[in-house]
Amino acid sequence: MSQNNTWLLPEGIEELLPPEAAQVEALRRRLIDLYQTWGYELVMTPFIEYLDSLLTGTGSDLDVHTFKLTDQVSGRMMGVRADITPQVARIDAHKLRRDTPTRLCYMGSVLRTRSKHFGGTRNPLQVGAELFGHDGIASDVEILLLMLETIRAAGVRQLHVDLGHVGIYRALVKQTGLDHEQEMALFEALQRKAIPEIKALIAGFDLSDSDASMLNALAQLNGDETVLDIARELLAAASTEVHEALDYLQQVAVEVQRRNPDLSIHFDLAELRAYHYQTGVVFAAFTPGSGTEIARGGRYNDVGKAFGRARPATGFSAYLKVLVRVAEEQQPPRREAILAPWSENAGLLSLVEQLRNEGKCVIWELPGQQGDAQQMQCNSVIRYSDTGWVVEKL
Repeated sequence: MSQNNTWLLPEGIEELLPPEAAQVEALRRRLIDLYQTWGYELVMTPFIEYLDSLLTGTGSDLDVHTFKLTDQVSGRMMGVRADITPQVARIDAHKLRRDTPTRLCYMGSVLRTRSKHFGGTRNPLQVGAELFGHDGIASDVEILLLMLETIRAAGVRQLHVDLGHVGIYRALVKQTGLDHEQEMALFEALQRKAIPEIKALIAGFDLSDSDASMLNALAQLNGDETVLDIARELLAAASTEVHEALDYLQQVAVEVQRRNPDLSIHFDLAELRAYHYQTGVVFAAFTPGSGTEIARGGRYNDVGKAFGRARPATGFSAYLKVLVRVAEEQQPPRREAILAPWSENAGLLSLVEQLRNEGKCVIWELPGQQGDAQQMQCNSVIRYSDTGWVVEKL
């Protein structure tokens, strides 16, 4: 006999069952309320749109992760969104067209051709916030603080933040005169912290001793705040852009630490997340046992240009299911369910309607069904007494 596997889901595609689905939905509602208190307006973007719009400003970072298909109406290539951020940038640049700073937040499913790490999901629930129309420390700090509040709202208490600035690497590449091929080869090696490979690459670039020394230093410039002082010494011959980026990074850290004195901040000057996409400060949050970042963000000032209106932008994103699963303080929604006998009695119907209007969960006990109140996960029942229909605790 052939085995029926029609119930199987594709690898990396997952669904949420009770009670995790309720936990994720409860967190979604808390976060929407949180973002509204910070002035962030909710937007809902389409699950699919034209490919060139989805990939605008992201280089190849999203291209390989995006499912593609042909629109049968227009004949144009379409893509299933693998990241909502470019869509929100399109809304700010082309639809809203405000002159004032614009704060937008979003939540929704994305689909990726492959997971970011082994055993990971390909259909995460993405949540995030973007601030458009301001270029400076204040907006980067605001977004970073909101990311921390997002993580805490999920019940995660132990976390640390990695801070970097892609402008440091960009300026060093420009100063040392690396061509595109050399830039990308070194970029790949830096992401893996492959020290011997980095040294071999730089040795073959035909650079001055000073330029080679600065590029070699990057991979090891990571640690606490003392790293910034060490960087200023090792990169003393670097351009003004490098030193401005170091100062910027330090000021962001000081502002965040002032509001979060117990937060552990780690600096990594070779951290180049979304290098083709980000333009300034980059950051990521980690918690013990997560194995990968639980939220990430940074500045990406150029993304709106292709939509006809380039505006400064900074933002962050996270995955709801990841936040729920790494939370130290799980907050399962309380289910106070009441089992009611199936009846057309007017008094009973009135009581059930009243209880539901009060926000209580009332479940009908269907005629001939299997399972009692306990098996139905109900902790109360409605019974008829001398005084009429009443709710009794089990």
